[in-house]
Amino acid sequence: MYAKIQITGKIELKTGMHIGGSSAFAAIGAVDSPVIKDIRTNLPMIPGSSLKGKIRTLLAREYNQELAPRPDDDHERLTRLFGSAKEKKGRQSRILISDMFMANEKELRDQGLQSMTEIKFENTINRATAVANPRQIERAIRGTVFELDMIYEVKKEEEILEDMEILAEGMKLLQYDYLGGSGSRGYGKVVFKDIQVESVVGEVDSQIMDACGELMKKVERA
Repeated sequence: MYAKIQITGKIELKTGMHIGGSSAFAAIGAVDSPVIKDIRTNLPMIPGSSLKGKIRTLLAREYNQELAPRPDDDHERLTRLFGSAKEKKGRQSRILISDMFMANEKELRDQGLQSMTEIKFENTINRATAVANPRQIERAIRGTVFELDMIYEVKKEEEILEDMEILAEGMKLLQYDYLGGSGSRGYGKVVFKDIQVESVVGEVDSQIMDACGELMKKVERA
């Protein structure tokens, strides 16, 4: 069987989020740690690899009986969904997550915001010497919304619901964790909203599609 299921929706930031970009050519006095931005709009973005990697990492903590040194050694249900490059046992990922771009710039500017990022000043102090190490961290601002677009490639119809359960569980776990860096300092809290599931290539049983939709509805938090 060959079919594709599209999962769309939104990711909203509940706190500032930092996913690092390059500072290789930063001018003197520039921010120490900028966020990654869409080169066309200069607006913050979420790389698909960041979301996929974080979801997989959270699921690995839940499903792996012991610490797997490499993703290729994850639980069978995880390698089936996310893929594996293990020699002679390679698996293609069934889930494709596109880069996510900002969807509500106009709304935020209408609220009076001039910039879609903020600079957070942080400081660490050496306990032995009392020497301060100040730094500037750029963050995508609270309230930013990004467009979510994922494609699930159907290999076996009887495995669709199992795979969707895994994906939905990972998305739920993320909402109780963080995306990007510095989560222990309050960065990167996100929620999923307006999730829709649609068969876009081939034909998938309507009952299975309805069940997939119900699974994704349970992901969303107020």
